[in-house]
Amino acid sequence: MTNETDIVQPVADKHNVILRFFAHLFSVLFHPLFIPFYVVAFLINYHPSYFSGLGFYTKFELLRSTVFNTILFPAFALLVMKGLGFVKSIMLHSQQDRIGPYLANMIFYFWMARVLFNYKPELTPILASFMTGVFITTALALIANIFYKISMHAIGCGGMLGIFIIIMNSNSMLMTWPLSLALLITGIVCTSRLIVSDHTQKEIYMGLVVGLVCQFGAAIVIL
Repeated sequence: MTNETDIVQPVADKHNVILRFFAHLFSVLFHPLFIPFYVVAFLINYHPSYFSGLGFYTKFELLRSTVFNTILFPAFALLVMKGLGFVKSIMLHSQQDRIGPYLANMIFYFWMARVLFNYKPELTPILASFMTGVFITTALALIANIFYKISMHAIGCGGMLGIFIIIMNSNSMLMTWPLSLALLITGIVCTSRLIVSDHTQKEIYMGLVVGLVCQFGAAIVIL
């Protein structure tokens, strides 16, 4: 006779594999390198007041600069560090591996913030504030990395939530559905990291707090 446990176990294993697959998928789709691009792309295409006067070419230039400075250059720097042996894995499993990428990203994010400050500043103050917050977040994450392996995914989601809350409080755009979507994404991504990484809940929560606080701090100074 077939034992009931023999039937339930394969089903449970199948569900676990599917769950981990989607956890990995969301971890990749919302990798912290992609979050700044998602936020900038959303704002310049959907914000009704800040960017209504920007033409297609101007938006393209902003997106191109964002892609190069927040995705391609940091990714290239990580690959160089891996090739030179400064990091053991591009997945950055250890705190030691994260030091170099944090330092490199700080340079690229600082440069992107300066680009946004100087590029039609009357039209893009919110972008300059957001990218400054990203830079400050990376600096604090580097310091926190000494004590904890703070979740970079949670940091990115916290920054996204922070800038959306700032826009909501400015009453410059109806943020009901964007903020709801950001909260949903944050919940999914943070849950995914708990499933497929060795992060603790404390490291996830710390990442969210750092991302939020840094965006609020940058907005207070710049906006």
